Amino acid sequence: MNRPKPAAAWPIYRRLTAFAKKYRGLLLLALVGMVIEAAAGGAFTKLMEPIVNETFVVKDAKNSAWLPLAIVGLFVLRGIAGYLTDYNMARSGRGIARDMRVQVLGKYLRLPGLRFDTEPVPSMLVRLGSDSDQVAQATIDAAKVMLQQSFQIIAALVVMFWTSWQVTLAVLVLAPPLAWVMDKVGKRYRQVSHRIQESSAHLMQSADQSLSNHQEVKIYGARQAEFERYSALADKHMKLSLKVESTRSISSAMVQLMGSVGLALLLFVAGREAMAGRLSAGGFVALMLAMMAIIPSLKQLTNVQNMLQRGVASAERLFGVLDAPDEVDTGTLPLHRAKGLIEFRDVGARYVGQAEPALQGISFDARPGTVTAIVGRSGSGKSTLVKLIPRFYDIEAGQVLLDGHPIEEYRLADLRRQIALVGQQVMLFDGSIADNVAYGEMAGADPASLERAVRGANAMEFVERLPEGLQSGIGANGGRLSGGQRQRVAIARAMLKDAPILILDEATAALDTESERLVQDALEKLMPDRTTLVIAHRLSTIEHADQVLVLDQGRLVERGTHAELLARGGLYAHLHQMQFREPAGA
Repeated sequence: MNRPKPAAAWPIYRRLTAFAKKYRGLLLLALVGMVIEAAAGGAFTKLMEPIVNETFVVKDAKNSAWLPLAIVGLFVLRGIAGYLTDYNMARSGRGIARDMRVQVLGKYLRLPGLRFDTEPVPSMLVRLGSDSDQVAQATIDAAKVMLQQSFQIIAALVVMFWTSWQVTLAVLVLAPPLAWVMDKVGKRYRQVSHRIQESSAHLMQSADQSLSNHQEVKIYGARQAEFERYSALADKHMKLSLKVESTRSISSAMVQLMGSVGLALLLFVAGREAMAGRLSAGGFVALMLAMMAIIPSLKQLTNVQNMLQRGVASAERLFGVLDAPDEVDTGTLPLHRAKGLIEFRDVGARYVGQAEPALQGISFDARPGTVTAIVGRSGSGKSTLVKLIPRFYDIEAGQVLLDGHPIEEYRLADLRRQIALVGQQVMLFDGSIADNVAYGEMAGADPASLERAVRGANAMEFVERLPEGLQSGIGANGGRLSGGQRQRVAIARAMLKDAPILILDEATAALDTESERLVQDALEKLMPDRTTLVIAHRLSTIEHADQVLVLDQGRLVERGTHAELLARGGLYAHLHQMQFREPAGA
């Protein structure tokens, strides 16, 4: 299987640094702290030369008294500098993660509806969650380790050159092979990191499906199948993670091996320099300590490749979202309140990647004050048709007009302000009933209007029984309410909006008889004086519709009133007969 080749890391990392610009002040303080920290570490290493020479070789009591105090002072300075670095880098990194999350969520909310058909929500959550954290690691945490350890290495090399440039040059012959190893490790991390992030998304998606549909999983005996599918994905994720750990371990071992060779070279050359009288005992100790300080720094630089490459891979995924085109919103025609005349003129629509159109040749008018019912078999294009009106999907052919103008000529926000939507799956948030009714642009509606909407939706009968009335919390997605209660909250929201166009997408399909009666009564109060389009599952609910559109395989095959279509004996009559067929023997 050919996988897409990851883009080069440097352009992505350079783009990430743009997110760090607003934190330049904090990063500058952190950089100062790193320099001081490295300088203090180098000074301590160089201080070992007079300590050894004055205390153990010359045995000078006067100098040996202040040297320990100098060590304490250096470590106090190093500790303060380390805190300055850690705190400011952490604030910058978490700020960048927050900025990235907010930007990506905002982008998702601007993307066309088709994006939500092609990318599952769990994958979006991975981007907003772990991907954003990985980006913070790439931009700040990895940069912190790289700079910190690089400064430590530079400080150690300065001490080594200062002490004996001959020994230092001999050890530096190992630099080219070390750079080659780190380059190979970086490429390996990059390849595996992409696959790990995709694997995480698949894992979350599988778990989300199994847990969200746990009742169906249990009732159809699919627990073992779901468990095995998740286990297979978890095994794949584990193998990819082990590849990363294997790469990290091998690279660390290589760095340490090269470090040991460097130490051996240092011992050999330093011994010859000492015999020639060019290196003191204290100088040798300083060289050894500097070399020993370089080895763990090199190891950390190798290990940081994992953090860096995973972060860059995550950034590439996030930039894939940020770079996606927004919904087309080029309309300039102002629209305060529409009359509500909707016209479809030979409209066609197609899903991305599908050979067959979802809709083709659809033409009809929906006039203000009328009810247009849309019926048909599953997959006939009913939901696609109504989603064209608020431009959740864009048309491929023909025109959709509102009050005589193509809907593309209106600003999206103005167009959608004319529409209220009540669907089968009600969207509610974890807040109060009042918050969910007066939602979005309606937030801050006056209490009298809010109460009228709730009463009109037949919702007050259960709201009054709640402990805090309209201010009662309803849980995530309205989990504390029944299906009928959730629907009535959604109808109250539509009533409060008082939009000239009302779309009902099978709003009573999943309700019991009593709940359906209450909801249907509320809808009858909501529909007058509006252009209403109803996707109907139960044909009994649309007998009084002004017109019924019958769709089949994306085409409008019949059109008329309920009585006319029954008399015609076509597809509508067949669907009606199937739904109201008397049980055998009745």
